[in-house]
Amino acid sequence: MPPAPRTAVVAVGGNALTRPGESGTSAELEAAADVMAVSLAALRGDGWGLAVVHGNGPQVGALALQQDAARELTPVQPLHALCAMTQGQLGGLLARAVNRRAGAGSSVALVTHVVVDPDDPAFQAPTKPIGPFFPEAQARELAAERDWTVAEDSGRGWRRVVPSPAPAEVLELEAVRTLLATGLIVLAGGGGGIAVCGDGSLRGLDAVIDKDATAALLATALGVDELHLLTGVDAVLLDHGTAQQREVHDLTAEQAREHLAAGQFPPGSMGPKVAAALAFLDAGGSRAVITSAARLSATLAGDPDAGTRIHA
Repeated sequence: MPPAPRTAVVAVGGNALTRPGESGTSAELEAAADVMAVSLAALRGDGWGLAVVHGNGPQVGALALQQDAARELTPVQPLHALCAMTQGQLGGLLARAVNRRAGAGSSVALVTHVVVDPDDPAFQAPTKPIGPFFPEAQARELAAERDWTVAEDSGRGWRRVVPSPAPAEVLELEAVRTLLATGLIVLAGGGGGIAVCGDGSLRGLDAVIDKDATAALLATALGVDELHLLTGVDAVLLDHGTAQQREVHDLTAEQAREHLAAGQFPPGSMGPKVAAALAFLDAGGSRAVITSAARLSATLAGDPDAGTRIHA
């Protein structure tokens, strides 16, 4: 298949794969991946070339719990290795789902490493939530037992938090570019990428990079037309949790920046998505959208009641 005339980077949230009320069973992950695949196949059918970056927060946290539970039977692996494992797990899951919807062999999952600065202050101040939600008392008990850092996550409960340094470079960038040029849907930068040191050693670093930040970096490096950030809600909300709560469907970059600075978007949920959208637009991108997989097509079509479009 020839290259598409329009190309987008699509970021799929890990919380969109393990949805609210779910525990992350194989069947639940398969069903969520199929919802994503419907939207991705529709985009491809509309003529878009696609690179897809998926999150892994719930899944890598669950895998870490399994590692801890079996520590007397088998060696516990470091966090960067767990990120590689979930890249394979979720990349394979999404590739199969896309192939069922768009045709066998239409997608490829690429193990992707992302360079970060080992002196990034994020290593001293963990903020990235991973794994399941806990009541506060249980989270604090687990933190004491396992040397975790825990924090409350946007009013939804308490979770383990880990370092989330800024991504600096996608090592497999040219491979992504080459695969896109063949017409494949490319799954890359899973879980934000496997964090590695940029000093030439490429040693793994224990962190979970924000997948929206990696998606913005990849979108800018590839020079794509748009950045699509998929999440568990249909649109960005202003005054969330208050009587004035409302969806916002069209924003300029400056309006989005003002709302972000005013604290409208929590750092554990919508904040990173708006920040990633602004990073992409500031680097020359034309439009970023934030919405659910189910509302993506309507959002791109300009439906005034669908999704959130942020314009340069």
